Amino acid sequence: MERTISVLIEKDTGGLARIISILTRRRFHLKSITMSSCERKGYERLTIVLINQSDGVDSGMQLTKQIRKLINVVNVKDITYLPLVERELVLIKLQVSLIERAEISNLAQIFRFKITDITDSTIILEVTADQGKIAALQKILEKYNILELSRSGRIALIRESGVSTSSLKEYPEFELLTGQNYLNNIEDLFKKNY
Repeated sequence: MERTISVLIEKDTGGLARIISILTRRRFHLKSITMSSCERKGYERLTIVLINQSDGVDSGMQLTKQIRKLINVVNVKDITYLPLVERELVLIKLQVSLIERAEISNLAQIFRFKITDITDSTIILEVTADQGKIAALQKILEKYNILELSRSGRIALIRESGVSTSSLKEYPEFELLTGQNYLNNIEDLFKKNY
């Protein structure tokens, strides 16, 4: 199972290196790490996606505790089960014929991706979506000749509008409380130290 960790750090030349050092020393199974500027000047946000090993150890909790100890870390949170908006960016270059180009143009309407470059024999697609939609599109595009594919890491923000379906699947007994403080109640589920 994948765990998503959100980290807010002060901009520092060695900040990312210290986090990568923890990931390598502790041998976490990393799927993606994305770092970018954020809403606060002088700070950066990291989204780390890692895979829990089958040995029963909670990698998300371990990593959260380790990162929290670092000097330049302002906030770290395991946001896996919180209601999220998650996206990835994929650029795909395909070798296509005229007929295939028309087929892909039709797919663009269904999957809502952009065609960013087109020549007589190639086409470049820009897809911004959640990982499920990207996986479905990659499956469909397997029949075409994929020349190059580049995929960014996952980015995520906590959804303020309510509980997502994935949260309800994981915690079906949890009832959504109405009012402004519902997010605090959801976060209380994840503050336990096991």
